[in-house]
Amino acid sequence: MMNLVETADVAKAYGDFVALDGVTLSVREGELVSIVGPNGAGKTTLVNVLTGMLAPTRGIVRFKGNDIAGIGPVRLAEHGMARAFQLVHIFPALSVAETIAIAVVSRTGKAFRFFGSVRGDDAVMQRVREVAAIFGLEGKLDSEARLLSQGEKKLLDIASAFALAPEVILLDEPTSGVSSADKHGIMRTLIDAARRGGVKAIILVEHDMDLVAEYSSRIVALQAGKVLADRPPAAFFSDPALINAVVGKMPAQRH
Repeated sequence: MMNLVETADVAKAYGDFVALDGVTLSVREGELVSIVGPNGAGKTTLVNVLTGMLAPTRGIVRFKGNDIAGIGPVRLAEHGMARAFQLVHIFPALSVAETIAIAVVSRTGKAFRFFGSVRGDDAVMQRVREVAAIFGLEGKLDSEARLLSQGEKKLLDIASAFALAPEVILLDEPTSGVSSADKHGIMRTLIDAARRGGVKAIILVEHDMDLVAEYSSRIVALQAGKVLADRPPAAFFSDPALINAVVGKMPAQRH
């Protein structure tokens, strides 16, 4: 399988502070790669570099062989890579349909002065309904986003990213703030949606190690801005010293 996303010797410094130091990694077609590490390890900086929001101080960032360093999320989405951006928190008074429509419209390149005109566009609304149905939100299209449950808000954020029809999607803590009972349901929903929607790979930043163990193809562990390990789950979780360095505890066993 080809590398969809790759970095080579990526560094990012803020003055004397080095947030990333020589990070080399790849994400291949068919993979779900989790990025883990303690607070301050460099996860957020790496995500911002991978999604073109930050240009690295040194190194190469490529998507499908093209240099994407610092190009920004809008141009990156045009190339086929999207990131969930928590639009619910930015536009809480918008309906579910309007929130998804923002992404659909940006993907088509159309411009609307008012959201009412979105409702009048049959092609846009058809795509909105399709995306909503994938995430079980078809019955909530007219509901204000702020009135959804926390789990539904997370699904709406992810649905908006899926509406961009990406080949690779980056999810930053998609289950944070969601009850433990709902977390696996959200993960199963988004993985099924990815499969149905033509997404070729998922990059997941997640602190819940139960989810990381359950769904990852590979786990990239960061510590102090460096790659501490890049391993499949079985090899990762069989190393107690590594687990202690990254998270301090083993995930619980699911039955």
